[in-house]
Amino acid sequence: MDSFLDFEKDISDLNGKIKELRHLVSSGDTNVAEELVRLEASAAQLLRQTYDKLTPWQKAQVARHPERPHFSDYARVLLSEFTPLAGDRTYAEDAAILGGLGRFEGRTVVAIGHEKGEGTEGRVDHNFGMAHPEGYRKAVRLFELADRFGIPVLTFIDTPGAYPGVEAEERGQAEAIARAIETCLGIDVPVISIIIGEGGSGGAIALGVADRILMLGYAIYSVISPEGCASILWRSSERSRDAAEMLRMTSQDMLELGIIDEAVEEPIGGAHRFPEETIELVGRSIGRHLLELEGEGRSSDRRVKRRQKFIDMGTSL
Repeated sequence: MDSFLDFEKDISDLNGKIKELRHLVSSGDTNVAEELVRLEASAAQLLRQTYDKLTPWQKAQVARHPERPHFSDYARVLLSEFTPLAGDRTYAEDAAILGGLGRFEGRTVVAIGHEKGEGTEGRVDHNFGMAHPEGYRKAVRLFELADRFGIPVLTFIDTPGAYPGVEAEERGQAEAIARAIETCLGIDVPVISIIIGEGGSGGAIALGVADRILMLGYAIYSVISPEGCASILWRSSERSRDAAEMLRMTSQDMLELGIIDEAVEEPIGGAHRFPEETIELVGRSIGRHLLELEGEGRSSDRRVKRRQKFIDMGTSL
């Protein structure tokens, strides 16, 4: 991993020294082997100490890390025979939301997720995971397809929010998000959502109306970004750290508030350091919840429970 966050400066410096020593060892200098072992142990301890006391603002930075695995990474590992389906049959294809049919642990599923893209060009192509109305209408089409054929739905949420541009508003952004929420509330098949990075505003909720809502340990879920909140309350993005505290947007907060059903703990250091392990943990969690939901069969009770789940949010506070 080459990209370090601001609060990881000491870890970065230590890793730099470790790289230098590894180069010496590979070139045949065995006198530094003991020092290399000592530094590697120190680096592991420092990483644990740092991540054991992350602030909400620091967790937001981890959730946004450019090397964090995206939906396409999860689909590649967890889904076999994944076949993407494109277009909303009304306007266009939106690369910010990907979706299609695949097999998860032998079951046919419909998988839908925000995709931020890799590298500068990829992020631009996928609009940094910020979907236009056609992206949400594509999701609606896939929700309805899943319901028609009795196929479970898995959604992977990772977006700073829906695209706020004028052209998106002209094409009915709010209506498209509302329609996605309405459709999710009305389908009879199991729906599992997991927040793998950022869960921002209505753009996240459009894919997050589910029977079970999971969230990675260093992910965030909020009605607005810390920067946006700070700009509104204090007219200064410099108060973003304060806003992050007030928003209560971490997985621990969401679990305490009853917004999510499970916080899937990431390896110490975050998903960007251990993508394979994180994806495997997510797969196990999804498999467990999906097995429970499938045992309930198809009935209108599922829709009633799903609706009530969201109606009850916040009523006990």
